[in-house]
Amino acid sequence: MKFFNSLGPNPHTVRMFAAEKGLDLPRQEVDVMSGEHRQPPYSLHNPMMQTPALETDEGQIIVELTAICEYLEELYPDPPLIGSTPGERAETRMWLRRLDLNILEGRSRAFRATLAREYYIDKIKLLSVPAAEELQALVQDRILWLDQQMAVKIWICGDRFTLADIMFYCFMAFRAPEGESSLPPGTPNLDAWFHRVKVRPSTKA
Repeated sequence: MKFFNSLGPNPHTVRMFAAEKGLDLPRQEVDVMSGEHRQPPYSLHNPMMQTPALETDEGQIIVELTAICEYLEELYPDPPLIGSTPGERAETRMWLRRLDLNILEGRSRAFRATLAREYYIDKIKLLSVPAAEELQALVQDRILWLDQQMAVKIWICGDRFTLADIMFYCFMAFRAPEGESSLPPGTPNLDAWFHRVKVRPSTKA
């Protein structure tokens, strides 16, 4: 296998997932700041021109972080980070979808259209600044909702540490000072969760 790695929370999620399983994936670095992901040969691997990607031993290219992690889970089921039963796997996938649709996708779109607008303006279609600010407000509301859900839970899926925790941690740690999070104020339950994740060695992957 070969893992196409780069800067960003998506590759970090896969690296952390692999580290939790004790896997050392051979890597090929992709320089996204110079636009290497938007040019051949990488753009031939992933027409979405995003990172990461995984090349399997059979030569198949898998993209999208959740698909990559699902593939690794099937090959290396222990320790289970998606689930050992149909019910556990469904619960993890439910939370992955909630996090992605309600928080992470909107957060990323708002960031690109505001703070990173100068970098992205000539590369992808962006929201208007007012629309991005409204989207960011919706995201903040969903994070506050998630904080309420975490009041009686250790991990996002209760007592199971899963891909949902890994993915949300990597996004909340991205663009934050070393060891800190980009969670908004007023989220004490998520702050406590973040620090529980932070001490895991896999976060350094």
